[in-house]
Amino acid sequence: MDKETFIRQYSVERKQTDSLKWDALAERFGDSELLPAWVADMEFAVPETVKNALAQRAAHGVFGYSIVSKDYFNAYKGWQVRHEQTEFREEWLSFSTGVVQSLYDIIDCFTEEGDAVIIQPPVYYPFFYAIQDKHRQLVTSDIQCVNQRYVMDLEDFEQKIIDHQPKLYILCSPHNPLGRVWREEELAAVLAICEKHQVLVLSDEIHSDIVLSGHQFCSSVTVEKGRFLDNLIIVNSPSKTFNLAGLLNSHVWIPNEKLRTQYNDWAKEYKQTEFSLFGQLAAKVAYETGDDWAEGLLATIEDNYHYAKARLTAELPDVVVADLEGTYLMWVDLRAYIAPDDIKGVVQDKAKLAIDFGEWFSPEAKGFIRINLATPPTNIQQAIDQLVVAIKA
Repeated sequence: MDKETFIRQYSVERKQTDSLKWDALAERFGDSELLPAWVADMEFAVPETVKNALAQRAAHGVFGYSIVSKDYFNAYKGWQVRHEQTEFREEWLSFSTGVVQSLYDIIDCFTEEGDAVIIQPPVYYPFFYAIQDKHRQLVTSDIQCVNQRYVMDLEDFEQKIIDHQPKLYILCSPHNPLGRVWREEELAAVLAICEKHQVLVLSDEIHSDIVLSGHQFCSSVTVEKGRFLDNLIIVNSPSKTFNLAGLLNSHVWIPNEKLRTQYNDWAKEYKQTEFSLFGQLAAKVAYETGDDWAEGLLATIEDNYHYAKARLTAELPDVVVADLEGTYLMWVDLRAYIAPDDIKGVVQDKAKLAIDFGEWFSPEAKGFIRINLATPPTNIQQAIDQLVVAIKA
């Protein structure tokens, strides 16, 4: 599907629909009139096939206890093979209500209070929250910008492991907010360090389907033909791909039988949650029929990115926009024009944007912002207009 058709057919108005992104602006930012460019969901409706399937099920009128559809795994496996060249085994799969919940669960299950957990900022801020809320020791190894490209600092990463002996490493792949799609050799290097030092790896792959032209997602399970399977847990979800976060359906993949048994035993005691009937139905139908829709979405994200980057660099030549390889989240360095302590005053109070600020992802990222591109082009054009005018003023 071309982007014009996609935008025309699937763009939706979300104000006054109890949308966190649009209707919680006064609560979250203190100003209900801001233009939202923050939390990672979309102004695009799900594929028509998904809407129809949900409507048909709703018409049935019974929403009692349910089981996982026998077709679910085959639908997801087909999607994975078509889009990611990744194969999973059905016995690896467990369900959860969301990737953030899974972060908390995995930390609970595989570490103890006081254990160290290592992450690589700037990174998705619930990584910090989960570690701190569960009273684990936070260890960080910052991703570095080298020749305008973000790379892992493997020497620092290994030294931090030697110094702090973490039990768990949380990998973000593709990376939020930096937009990197890690290459296989990069993943192999960091996974090998964890294997060497017996650090369990939790790989958050929720953005695996949002990969731009010229790049290919590589799941950690496929690295070096599955060499690291016994030391991996994968979490992902259809929520980012198809805008389904509110339906509370996500995946936990545990290839190693011993780790899987440990997780299942833990879940019996701490996680007695029913499956999401509508979440699993929506995901199954989307995996079966959503290829054309996803093509239109990716084309729209890519066009929004190129527009925003070109406009910003033309109007404000010293702004640094990170190369976007994956996700629909654009990472922008405004420090050449705005003192880090003044970012909120300019971006929120003058440009009137609700934005994710860099310091949410790392204390060292003050002066950066993250812009959500999964929205109709008119919203991106308005956001960039307001940002340029505010900075120039």
